[in-house]
Amino acid sequence: EALTIEANREITKAVEEKRPFYLNMAHYAVHSPFQADKRFLSRYTDPDKNEQARAFATLIEGMDKSLGDIMDQLEKLGIAENTLIFFLGDNGGDAPLGEERGYGSSAPLRGKKGTEFEGGMRVPFIVSWAKPRKGNKFQKRLPIEAGGMQSQLGTIMDIYPTVLSVAGCKLPADYVIDGFDLKKQLSGKVNRKRLETFLMHFPHAHRGNYFTVYREGDWKLIYYYSPETPKQPKAVLYNLKEDQEEKKELSS
Repeated sequence: EALTIEANREITKAVEEKRPFYLNMAHYAVHSPFQADKRFLSRYTDPDKNEQARAFATLIEGMDKSLGDIMDQLEKLGIAENTLIFFLGDNGGDAPLGEERGYGSSAPLRGKKGTEFEGGMRVPFIVSWAKPRKGNKFQKRLPIEAGGMQSQLGTIMDIYPTVLSVAGCKLPADYVIDGFDLKKQLSGKVNRKRLETFLMHFPHAHRGNYFTVYREGDWKLIYYYSPETPKQPKAVLYNLKEDQEEKKELSS
């Protein structure tokens, strides 16, 4: 709650000074240890859910309220239609439900945060103008398909070039970036220039130990540097189009 108040204070200050602003609301709340947000605890009384699951639910609602309060403030200050919102996670699901390498809150995707499976790697990523309005000069630079679902790969690295594009800023010719401008994808189209490959190294022990994941199109290869048992293969292979649950191992 204090974080939201401070964010709204910074927004108001920027408006008063008539300057553009960038605000990063990096919520720690939906993170272990899961300590309940007492404002919402009375809403979650399902006896089939344990105390940690109920605490997690209150943290989700607290984060939702925070975003809603910020959007209300943007509207109050009259700058909502000039404000672009990126809402995303930095890791896969970590809710205290299901097995770590099984199926829980991210189902049908497998695994929790820190695992090599899709439930530990994919994150929600929502982009919207705080108040969509046709004719707005900024929104013309980045038209977003209302209610659209984009299945083409995107990453956090794409935020930087996308924001530069909307702001009308050009990169120096020799400046290398890892991301792609999301303009075409956010309009509901496929970016044919985007490589359908993705490489992720995870060089430490946390649920999934010391692995590298490589995706090429529908195929996903996982390489283990230190297999946990003698019988565990050094690499496994899945076809995500045919098997999004990662149950059918195809390396053989």
